[in-house]
Amino acid sequence: MSRRFFCTEPLSQSQVRLTDSEAHHLIHVMRAQVGDEVVLFDGSGTEAAARVAELGRTDAVLAVLSRDQVDRELPFRLTLAVALPKGDRQKWLVEKAVELGVARLLPLKTKRGVAQPVTSAIERLRRSVIEAAKQCGRNRLMEIGEPVEVVDLFSEWAAEDLALVAHPESDGAAATAPWTGPAVTLGEVSSQRGSDGHVVVAIGPEGGFADEELAAAAEAAWRRLDLGPRILRVETAALTVAAALASVSHSAH
Repeated sequence: MSRRFFCTEPLSQSQVRLTDSEAHHLIHVMRAQVGDEVVLFDGSGTEAAARVAELGRTDAVLAVLSRDQVDRELPFRLTLAVALPKGDRQKWLVEKAVELGVARLLPLKTKRGVAQPVTSAIERLRRSVIEAAKQCGRNRLMEIGEPVEVVDLFSEWAAEDLALVAHPESDGAAATAPWTGPAVTLGEVSSQRGSDGHVVVAIGPEGGFADEELAAAAEAAWRRLDLGPRILRVETAALTVAAALASVSHSAH
C-alpha cells in the first residue's frame, strides 16, 4: 500500500493535520502508529517526510521532518480536452492521464457527447486525481477544468500554442466536414513542440465531432492530428497521445 498522503494544509508548517479520507486511510487502512513515518504532498510540487505525532478517530497530526521540491512532471504542459466516455471509463481515463503526466483535463460539451460532464461527476474525478497522484508519485495534481463547449475551446485557444484535433481521415459518416491542409502525426508533433511550451489536444465523443464543430476548429487554425488507420475509442485516443508525447520527452532527457 502507498505511504504517500495528500495534505490540504501547507507543508511549510512544522505540523499538519490530516482529515477526511486521507486520515481514514492513514488510521484505519494503514493502521498507523504514533512514530510511523510517511510522505506527504500538497499538490504544489512540495514533498515532505513526516512523522505521525497524534492519532484521533477521524484526524491525525503529523510533524514535518523535511521538505523537498521533487519534480516528476513532463517538460511541457499537456492539456487533453476530452468528450468524456461513459461510466467507469471516465475514472480509468483520469487515472492513466495522471500517471502519464497530463497537466490538465478539460471535459468537453459536444453535440454527440454520450456522457454529460455534470458537477457531481467532475468532483468524483477530481478525487480520482488525488488517488492516482498518491500511487504514481506526482507532487502536482492534474487539473480537471470546468466543462467547456467545444466550439468555445476552438475559438478561444491562444494561437501560439500547439492546438490539435484528433480526427480520422474518414469517420465512416456519409458526409464529413472538409479539413483544409494536411494532418500531422504524433511523431511530427513531438519534433515540433520543442522541450517546453503547451500542447492541447481535443478528443471527440464516440460518434466523432459534428461537422460544425470541425468547421470551427479549422476556422480557428487548429490542426488535424492523425492517430492512424483505426478508429480509437475516446480514452484510447487520449492516452495514445499522452503516452506517445511522454515517451518522447523522457527519451530526450
